[in-house]
Amino acid sequence: MSLMANLLCFSVLFLTMSFSYCCMAHKWPAGGSTRFYDFKVQTMKVNKLCNTKEIVTINKMFPGPIVYAQEDDRIIVKVTNETPYNATIHWHGVRQKLSCWFDGPSYITQCPIQAGASFTYEFTLVQQKGTFFWHAHVSWLRATVYGAIVVYPKTEVPYPFEHPYEEHIVILGEYWLRDVVQLEREVLASGGAAPPADAFTINSHPGPNYNCSRNDVYKIDVVPGKTYLLRLINAGLNMENFFAIAYHKLTIVEADAEYTKPFTTDRVMLGPGQTMNVLVTANQPIGKYSMAMGPYMSAQNISFQNISAIAYFQYSGAVPNSISLPTKLPSFNDNLAAKTVMDGLRSLNPVNVPKEIDTELFVTVGLNVNKCRSKTPRNNCRGMNNGTFAASMNNISFVMPSVSILEAYYKKIGGQFTMDFPGAPLRFYDFVNGAPNNAPNNTQAINGTRTKVLKFGSKVQLIFQDTSTVTTENHPIHLHGYSFYVVGYGTGNYNPQTANFNLIDPPYMNTIGVPVGGWAAIRFVADNPGVWFMHCHLEIHQSWGLGAVLIVENGEGELETLPYPPADLPRC
Repeated sequence: MSLMANLLCFSVLFLTMSFSYCCMAHKWPAGGSTRFYDFKVQTMKVNKLCNTKEIVTINKMFPGPIVYAQEDDRIIVKVTNETPYNATIHWHGVRQKLSCWFDGPSYITQCPIQAGASFTYEFTLVQQKGTFFWHAHVSWLRATVYGAIVVYPKTEVPYPFEHPYEEHIVILGEYWLRDVVQLEREVLASGGAAPPADAFTINSHPGPNYNCSRNDVYKIDVVPGKTYLLRLINAGLNMENFFAIAYHKLTIVEADAEYTKPFTTDRVMLGPGQTMNVLVTANQPIGKYSMAMGPYMSAQNISFQNISAIAYFQYSGAVPNSISLPTKLPSFNDNLAAKTVMDGLRSLNPVNVPKEIDTELFVTVGLNVNKCRSKTPRNNCRGMNNGTFAASMNNISFVMPSVSILEAYYKKIGGQFTMDFPGAPLRFYDFVNGAPNNAPNNTQAINGTRTKVLKFGSKVQLIFQDTSTVTTENHPIHLHGYSFYVVGYGTGNYNPQTANFNLIDPPYMNTIGVPVGGWAAIRFVADNPGVWFMHCHLEIHQSWGLGAVLIVENGEGELETLPYPPADLPRC
């Protein structure tokens, strides 16, 4: 969609769908409008890859509808579930200030919206602007239930970079021919790994490299000499991805909906859950250029889709049916290419990083192999060494409760979770090079629904450490309810004596790729009360238990206290 069309659509929304929200609970900065959206969870038939199947969507759109807003606006979205599947919507990257009830992860802040039921999400975009996205947060429905959130700066506040001629949303995804809800069940029952996706997609289009997809391709028409803003979103399920445009440079100006110092590169890498705004100038000879999305797979011995999705960056005046100029993507295991992108990310201005730390957590992230306990091991123990795959933080594999943790915490319902998530692993060893990943060593994870309680206002430092129990791997870790400063990262085992931290202008993100065989350090102030999920955004890892929950206690006064639950909160 062009910038003019965006602005026209935005103006119509502004005029027809807004009213003052001065009477709402918790008065946020004045000047925001309220925007209403109606989301219907519906199935629709799509024809892709020589195959017709039903997928779950919002409003029979794939990708789903774009939510447009301005900084400090209030958003109200009524979600009605017209499918037989459970549904929830998570507003990824929205910090949900005092609106934890509307964050969306199933069994963490709410029970799923059941078939035939509805739930209305309400939240304010407090001091937030940029590119976000929404997606389902139950089973593997995120494979097709996703869409962009575009939050513009306040009126007459310019971008801190050259104003683009047009803006375009580019959503990277993965497509399965199988029913993804059934697929998740089968993968978990098998104890083994997940199969690769049948295709990568750009705005739901696989492009000409795949069967029956020569015309199933996304295209951006460009004018020579003009500069374009691409809002990149990785909505994929289980893969991290490189993205590049043949013969064109990409200048990163925003990451995870926060401005960055402009950084120019030949390609970018986004893990699932990450967003990035890049400027591209149409400064090459008139022609048709490939925009390519390909795999970044840092784990060892994992099968994955290795055919790139292709879209077109086509100059006006180019011969319509000409062959597109090919894109050169990094090789699938080019860890340096991924690191180079991360190295280039800096906050636009110096930032106020917490210097004195009240709470420090050291959290190992990685995979496990649990002992086979099935009477039919050929069917149910297809992991390494005839075991079952699991995933964990500090060797604890997260188990979803039967009632949402937020509701159990708020209403003091016992038996759903414990408050003893450890602040460090139970034992230390050489996490990267000496992990006990072969039988008869014990690589068993402990199952539990454990949470860590943080005092309101505490300054928190989290060190994520990758482990090689099954394989080292880049893990995109997402923290709900917060953005955080990525103050440091490196390869090998974290060593506080040698770790280099940037406390001047680190990037402010909500999803951090913990480097393959390495570590990442983040800092934030726990100033948003509620129950917040912290998990790997590779869906198979989350299904296996790579997550934990942070509970932030109430502070003092209305603006530091989580309000009571909404009347239509779904019941389990």
